[in-house]
Amino acid sequence: MTMKRNIYFMCFFFSLCISVYAQEAEIKVLIDTDKGKVTVKLYNETPLHRDNFIKLVEAGQYVGLLFHRVIKQFMIQAGDINSKDAPPETKLGDGDLDYTIPAEIVYPRYFHQSGQLCAARSGDDVNPEKASSATQFYVVTGTFHTERELDKIEQERKIKLTPEQRQAYMIKGGAPQLDGSYTVFGEVVKGMKVVDKIQFLPTDYNDRPLKNVKIKSMKIVK
Repeated sequence: MTMKRNIYFMCFFFSLCISVYAQEAEIKVLIDTDKGKVTVKLYNETPLHRDNFIKLVEAGQYVGLLFHRVIKQFMIQAGDINSKDAPPETKLGDGDLDYTIPAEIVYPRYFHQSGQLCAARSGDDVNPEKASSATQFYVVTGTFHTERELDKIEQERKIKLTPEQRQAYMIKGGAPQLDGSYTVFGEVVKGMKVVDKIQFLPTDYNDRPLKNVKIKSMKIVK
């Protein structure tokens, strides 16, 4: 084998090892709720969101907080620091820590198909940089879309969906209207049935479940 070929194979092997390591090194978090357990993995391509989430999980920040905003065929949201022990009918959604996270929108690689873990944020009118909430997150449930509906979304939002996105939105469902506007920093790898249980719960006029759904614990898992 020539020196040139040796170098080629060494480079290929090294890059393959890095790729495998990066995949294995993705952190997973087990979210234990009143409705069951959900496991999410965090993307290494969004390191600020990944590290912030890990820090909050390890600090026990989410223990006792509620899924305070639930909209069927759209998403379930949690992380309001004021939601712990919040009386019924209390309007939630404004509770946060005193910092934000710079947007890490890795689009179109990561998009709002069903099961994606995303960071909530304030609206564009007060947050044109699309910076994320320190604590609040949501999991996309979404709905199925037809080719015509996706064409309309492309025209209205002046975006171009990739073939992968179009297939995912038609087969898995999701919320393409959010693409490119919010940071997607992970995905559900186990427990999507639990997410579905939560999304179909009866809610009040503020989209808060009539019966509380609490985060009992969160922990890092291998």
